[in-house]
Amino acid sequence: MAADYDAPRTTDEDVEQDSIQELQARRSDKSSGVVDVDETEAAESLELPGADLSGEELAVRVLPRQADEFTCSSCFLVHHRSQLAHEETGQMTCWECAA
Repeated sequence: MAADYDAPRTTDEDVEQDSIQELQARRSDKSSGVVDVDETEAAESLELPGADLSGEELAVRVLPRQADEFTCSSCFLVHHRSQLAHEETGQMTCWECAA
């Protein structure tokens, strides 16, 4: 990147003063923070949790837990036996939860 050695140099103090002046100018300009949003358009695109999904069908084939898998007693996810960190009184814990 080329440097312009003929340009006037600014000190840190000049930069601080410039930025303070810019902030004060923005504060005095009250309309700069106002955003024009159509509330009805924003509300129509919003999907609320707990929406009625009774018409939806599950398109994934669900398999029961296999013999080489376990359910973590902490996160309740099904993991392969290679992810077993420890087993204590029948309670199995995965590596992620044990960390």
